[in-house]
Amino acid sequence: MNTLIPKIIKTEEQYLVYFNEVHSLIIASPKLSTEESDRLELLSILIEDYEKQKYPVEAPDPIDAILFRMAEKGLKQADLVPYFGTRSRVSEILARKRPLTVPMIRALAVGLGISADTLVGLDEVGSSPKKTNVDWSKFPVKEMVARGWIDSITSKAKKTVEEIVQGFIVDMGLQEGGASFRRTLSGDSPTPTTSYALYAWLARVIQRTREIKSQLPAYEKSKVGDGFIKQVVQFSRFEEGPRLAIEFLKQHGIAVVIEPQLKGTMLDGAALKDLDGTPIIALTLRYDRVDNFWFTLVHELVHVWKHIDDTSEAILDDLEHASTDKRESEANRIARDAFIPRSIWKRTDAYLKPSKETIVELAKELNIHPAIVAGRVRKEVGNYNQFSDLIGQGLVRVQLENL
Repeated sequence: MNTLIPKIIKTEEQYLVYFNEVHSLIIASPKLSTEESDRLELLSILIEDYEKQKYPVEAPDPIDAILFRMAEKGLKQADLVPYFGTRSRVSEILARKRPLTVPMIRALAVGLGISADTLVGLDEVGSSPKKTNVDWSKFPVKEMVARGWIDSITSKAKKTVEEIVQGFIVDMGLQEGGASFRRTLSGDSPTPTTSYALYAWLARVIQRTREIKSQLPAYEKSKVGDGFIKQVVQFSRFEEGPRLAIEFLKQHGIAVVIEPQLKGTMLDGAALKDLDGTPIIALTLRYDRVDNFWFTLVHELVHVWKHIDDTSEAILDDLEHASTDKRESEANRIARDAFIPRSIWKRTDAYLKPSKETIVELAKELNIHPAIVAGRVRKEVGNYNQFSDLIGQGLVRVQLENL
């Protein structure tokens, strides 16, 4: 019997010695004594631990798992529509341009028999812990402190910068387990640098939402639709319309938060849900104009209505630049038509011969603010110098300061 006391394996030679002994115990001994059985168990544990560290098994990729099951079952992309909703969504997900949502993961787990752990990217083998891929030094800490989002570093002598920032991010539900951010940023892809500022901004938005959440009734998605959006649009005819519209949305369980964007980010607004399902519309008011406020608000409201299905995603919008995202195109179209239906726009005098008089006349006819018509003319013509006196510059933020 081998009297060598087993130790943690540190070399390949030691591993081979233990491996050969295990092989001998399994093959050569028809019946193991209690002592041999205990030794076999101990050696097996040591070998398994060494193999996990030396040859870690990577977590299966969710998309690769779906593609493998499709090939195994002879499925085409069209066969996945029942799980994803539309053909375009199937293509976007398989191309890794769009994340899987919780309802999709549940449907795939049941319909195709793929482990839910695999679909969310968890390591089923249980290998060594994943290292964090979040670089906490890239967060705009100084600006976050200056705005009062987090406490001053000097006042928390026992905590590092990383601990303070990570605590803020984790508390707002944007990270779990230290591996990565749990929420996907959709819209125009942020750069590696701006993504940290955007996550910090989102955390602040969620924090602000939780401060007012007790004032919100339960959100009823079934009540939001074309008619609901029309009601919101009608508030635009009033000078205090922005405040009235936000109060109206809050009365229906939709949180609206005003939070200026951080430096270096091109951001007009965002749509997301908190962990409990509370829908959130966040506005930066980076262009403090009446026309920009109304289009951004309704654009984000469309996202809440049609595109935010769960808490794993946040849609961020830079409305100054065109986007190829189909959801953005849909939100743009519905928002435009809610104010000025396309069926009449190109037949109006405001479009054919724009002037202050024709713009005001159309606004009265549609019961909307003249700034919205003027903004539409300016954008389509591409001349942002004209009708500057109609767009309501500086008239929004002042009435929303205390919201």
